[in-house]
Amino acid sequence: MRFPLLFKVLALALLVLMLSAVLMRIGFLVDERQARQGEAQRSVEQSHAGAQTLIGPWVEQRCVEEWDVVSGEGKDRKLSVERREPTLRRVPDQLVVGAQVRSELRTRGLFRIPTYGGPVTLDAAWSAPFAQSPRRERSDSRWACEAPRLVLAISDVRGLRAAALTLDERPAAVRAGTLSAAYPQGVHADLPANRPAATALQARWQLQLAGTGQLALVPAAEATEWHLSSDWAHPSFGGRFLPERRSISAGGFEAAWQVSSLATGAPDQLQRGVPLCGGAMGVDGDAYSPPGARAAGCLDTLSVAFFDPVNPYVLSDRAIKYGLLFVVLTFAAVLLVEALSGRRVHPIQYALVGLGLSLFFLLLLSLSEHLPFAQAYGVAATACALLLGYYGGHMLGRWRAGLAFGAGIGLLYGLLYLLLQMEQNALVVGSLALFVVLAAVMVLTRRVDWYTLFDSWRRSAAVAAPVGR
Repeated sequence: MRFPLLFKVLALALLVLMLSAVLMRIGFLVDERQARQGEAQRSVEQSHAGAQTLIGPWVEQRCVEEWDVVSGEGKDRKLSVERREPTLRRVPDQLVVGAQVRSELRTRGLFRIPTYGGPVTLDAAWSAPFAQSPRRERSDSRWACEAPRLVLAISDVRGLRAAALTLDERPAAVRAGTLSAAYPQGVHADLPANRPAATALQARWQLQLAGTGQLALVPAAEATEWHLSSDWAHPSFGGRFLPERRSISAGGFEAAWQVSSLATGAPDQLQRGVPLCGGAMGVDGDAYSPPGARAAGCLDTLSVAFFDPVNPYVLSDRAIKYGLLFVVLTFAAVLLVEALSGRRVHPIQYALVGLGLSLFFLLLLSLSEHLPFAQAYGVAATACALLLGYYGGHMLGRWRAGLAFGAGIGLLYGLLYLLLQMEQNALVVGSLALFVVLAAVMVLTRRVDWYTLFDSWRRSAAVAAPVGR
């Protein structure tokens, strides 16, 4: 062969492309398993309850205004009646919410879905909820209003296990539904129609609420306080406002929000019937979208997601993104050994090493579905490092070289695990590691005469070639 180096480079380039296809196929498999995990979560939500958002409570009153309209003159004179149906919603002056929820993992096959449940208390106070009345269109109109009612909307009412209400420290009957077109799911209670306008109102809701994935509150009050505690150790705070105080430990978390109507448009949004986004109340959207990602026409919320930080599919997907870099670094290391020791390595041997590296990611994916991610990673990395070390000893002709090769592969897997755990600093750690690798290659090959090396490869290839007759 006249150009052995060119053949080696082309063969390795083809191998890299083939291994890229293998890694891409494993990535597709990760995506498929993630989609199945989403199906499992939707299955739990259908049989348990979905992400919960509390809206209210508020006082709502519907009125009907009618007036006569005369049109035409003489014989063509007609009398018709026009009407409108205004609805007035009165948010509390003060809303204090307390929740203590316990987490529970529900399983669907191999998948674990975090759910929660527990008591939620809402204390709402109005100084004069009936002092304001809807504006009349005409002074001579006929006016009639229904009895006011106290309304509490819940995004998925299937998660409401129990509800009790006291009005001015007296028990009140709770009825299903809200009778509100904008927020139909929830509960309500009828209030006396003849209640004096200047009388204050105190309401206390006591709920047993269950849900999946996320718990949120709409701060629809002049002043809102929310105190939340849970035994879940991995909360992800979202919505339009982050908690003012929070503490997170291995035993759970506590968080507290304080929001004024000066900072949020939720009271005005509730008055206008702005929809709740996030897949609740029949509105499409992403319930887990970060703050600011939702459209302007959505209710403001305070929210916390019960996030699983050790999702094996997310971590496996991130690991596969480094797969091609693993292959290139390993091939570069073998080429370096070829250059320094004079030992020739066949492209088929490169291919077997590359397949061993790719198999690690498939092992990691399959084992992480049955073991904790750290254990699955350790088993897969150890198995592949031992296999490649054993094969490397025969490929490079010396068992010490095989040990060094296997140790290098193990070091790469250790670096990858470090990158997976240090999500915020992964870029700087990876960049420094690549710099160290490049510096090591430059130092080790600083005295190599590449022209002499390539000539020796060409002569050895010519000697090994069969002589034609």
